[in-house]
Amino acid sequence: MDGTSCSVCGEKLFAHAFAGDGGPLCGLCQRVPPPFARAVAYGAYQGELRDLIHLFKYQQIKPAGRLLAKFLALAVADVSLPDALTVIPVPLWPGKRHARGFNQAEEIARELVRAQSGPANIKLDSSSLIRKRDTASQTGLTRKQRRANVKGAFAVANKVNIKGRSILLVDDVMTTGVTAAECARVLMRSGAKQVFVATVARATKDAVNDSGSTPGHWDGRPAAVAAAAGVATATIVAPAASQGGN
Repeated sequence: MDGTSCSVCGEKLFAHAFAGDGGPLCGLCQRVPPPFARAVAYGAYQGELRDLIHLFKYQQIKPAGRLLAKFLALAVADVSLPDALTVIPVPLWPGKRHARGFNQAEEIARELVRAQSGPANIKLDSSSLIRKRDTASQTGLTRKQRRANVKGAFAVANKVNIKGRSILLVDDVMTTGVTAAECARVLMRSGAKQVFVATVARATKDAVNDSGSTPGHWDGRPAAVAAAAGVATATIVAPAASQGGN
């Protein structure tokens, strides 16, 4: 993303930041370090990138998902990751997954792993981290409310696959980082060596696009993005409702 970001959580910085050993830190990471080693994102959750995510997430436009995975790969390339890596998507509640037809984070993670080449030992694990209960939409909630909303929502089903492994947690969007932090906390408690977080987009404090829309709101103008993804827009309609970010 453009500008200066926190070297740990990836939050865009707009004022003087504390200089940590690994780079600038936001106030929150300075006070309470998150359970993950670092979080990165390809770009801000606004404009055409946000529209592209909506095309994939709510319209099931599969070429858009492959393009999002390429963007994620570019973000991950900027991070020094271990050769042996387990890629884990943030899980959806089964009912929500059934209604949507797929888990967008899992599809992006699968494409990311498939595109990797070379000797690196990178594998996809979409079953070890599970969602124990459904959670309310995070839209409109404060950080404290978001934290309470996801507390206890995730669990590790198979600790053998996690113990001693370096994990790359994948999702489409990070908003406050609360969901990613809760997943990372559960993974670390189950014996993970370290957890990195990678998302296609990051909602920033100034993430209001040129139409005045805020994160999570569908503005119905995906034509340019759809063209970039190689899909037609004649049958694209707005989703009935959008879910809040992390």
